[in-house]
Amino acid sequence: MDEIMLNNKLYLEGTITSELVYSHVMYGEGFYTFMLDVPRLSDAKDALAVTVSERLLTGLDLSIGNDITVEGQLRSYNKFIDGSNRLVLTVFARKIEPCLEKSKNPNIIYLDGFICKRPVYRTTPFGREIADMLLAVNRAYNKSDYIPTIAWGRNSRFCQSLEVGDNIRVWGRIQSREYQKKVSDEEVIKKVAYEVSISKMERVTATGTDQEQIEKSDDDNLIII
Repeated sequence: MDEIMLNNKLYLEGTITSELVYSHVMYGEGFYTFMLDVPRLSDAKDALAVTVSERLLTGLDLSIGNDITVEGQLRSYNKFIDGSNRLVLTVFARKIEPCLEKSKNPNIIYLDGFICKRPVYRTTPFGREIADMLLAVNRAYNKSDYIPTIAWGRNSRFCQSLEVGDNIRVWGRIQSREYQKKVSDEEVIKKVAYEVSISKMERVTATGTDQEQIEKSDDDNLIII
């Protein structure tokens, strides 16, 4: 199980922006959620949902406005919303501490998974290259998390060579992105999408001697976790 946990790791620093809300119970253990604002290099922030077990709450002050660090994993689950199933992402906290000193990288994630849909490469009206890729990351008990990712520039071109089933390692950050969805001729609603923005990626190919052959691509912003 420990080896599986190593394929999905994240570290966040941010400010709590909502009260704890009861989420669900699993195997007799209660879980709660709250929202965390994580700063970007610009003035923008990513608003991320965090899920925490009641076991971690003892001695923690998770009041609105407190700065904390979170270590854990990015998890996905299906939720029935507005008449259809939607893929929902949440930060699953394994360790929460007060943030006493802020670092240069407040939002770091590493994933090791498998491509489960062919990457979609496109260019924006301004000529920027983008590729969307859905990654299946194995979890304990034969479960998987399905993580939407987005690559830019050189990384997006690298995605054009990838196939379904390829083993991929990615480094980047979790981002929230607002968009508008038209539900009728008169009504447009605001929605939020979550994805991993890739800064570095590798394709891993096993050789006959159980060694790994690695092809790399990055945007010159190396992130270490």
